[in-house]
Amino acid sequence: MNLSRKRKKELEKLQKQASNLWEAQQVLVGEATTVAREAGRQLGNYSREQVAPQVQAGYDKYAAPYVDKGKQVFNGTVIPAAGAVVGSALSVWDAANEQRGRLATGRGVPVPVIAPAKKGIGAGGVIAIILGVAAAVGVLYAAWQTLRADDELWVADDPLRAPDA
Repeated sequence: MNLSRKRKKELEKLQKQASNLWEAQQVLVGEATTVAREAGRQLGNYSREQVAPQVQAGYDKYAAPYVDKGKQVFNGTVIPAAGAVVGSALSVWDAANEQRGRLATGRGVPVPVIAPAKKGIGAGGVIAIILGVAAAVGVLYAAWQTLRADDELWVADDPLRAPDA
C-alpha cells in the first residue's frame, strides 16, 4: 500500500500525538495513585481517631450491659445446667456399665434397701401452706375491694341541672 508523503506525515504526527497523550495519561494515573494512597491513609487516621472511639463509646453505653448480662446468664445458668445434665448422663452410663459388669461376672441384680417413708408434714410444708393461705386471702380481699358497691367511688354527672341553651 503506497501512501503519499502528506499522508505519511499526517500519520506520523498523529502517532506522535497519541504517544504524547499516552505518556500524559501514565503520569496522570501515577498521580491519581499517589492521591488515592494518601486518601486511604487519611481515611485510616480519621477512622482510628474519630470513628473508632465513637463506636466504642456507643458499644459501651448501649450494647455492653446486655452482652455482660448475657455472659452472666450463660456462665451462671446455662453452663451449670449443661454440666448437671452431662454429669447425670455420665453417672447413668457408669451405672449401666457397672450393672453390665455385674451381670457378666454372675453377681446378678442387687436388691436395694428401701428406707421407711417419713411420717407427718415437715417445716417446709407448714411454711408452704401458710404462704398459700396468705396469698388466697390477699386475692379474695382485692376482689372484694374491687367489686363492693361503694357510692363514694362513683362521681355522677349533675343530671338535675338543665343543659345550657
